Amino acid sequence: MHIFIKMKKPFEQQIEIPEKVEVILKEDVLEIKGPEGENSREFRTGKIKFKIKDNKIILSDEKATKKEKKMINTITAHIKNMIKGVLEKFEYKVKICFSHFPMTVELEGNEATIKNFLGEKIPRKVSIPKGVDIKIEKEIITITSINKELAGQAAANFEVATKIRSKDRRVFQDGIYIINKSGREI
Repeated sequence: MHIFIKMKKPFEQQIEIPEKVEVILKEDVLEIKGPEGENSREFRTGKIKFKIKDNKIILSDEKATKKEKKMINTITAHIKNMIKGVLEKFEYKVKICFSHFPMTVELEGNEATIKNFLGEKIPRKVSIPKGVDIKIEKEIITITSINKELAGQAAANFEVATKIRSKDRRVFQDGIYIINKSGREI
């Protein structure tokens, strides 16, 4: 008979708050304000404790199992992304590629219209989340936002809208593809 005992140890993560950033904690909602804007998010942490002390955000649990450690590390990564976003916006670049039919992309409010994709008469629509800025320059579309997840979702929406089904991908390479993710070439 084997008895498995969960090892419970104290675990803590600390995140430095930069000079130009202001952090406010209201119960489970964390608000971060910086020179680029304001970013807020709700964290349902359970028994993980949040504290702001000595210009640091402290996440801790006195009896942390593997599950709590993973959760603390994930929340830490989200908070670092929020801080980075209010200091400098995240930027994604997508490229319009076509070889058969020249397509155009037009921006109308919070929706983009892709016209003449593979010669289709009905334009395809792409929804753009609130808080995302889009700039179209010839075949490059620049997507910027203080929220990394919203910027990534907007770029993915463009890519999914031009996904080609039931055709040979080696021949029909038309579409809109992500070429740059928040400062990294792909």
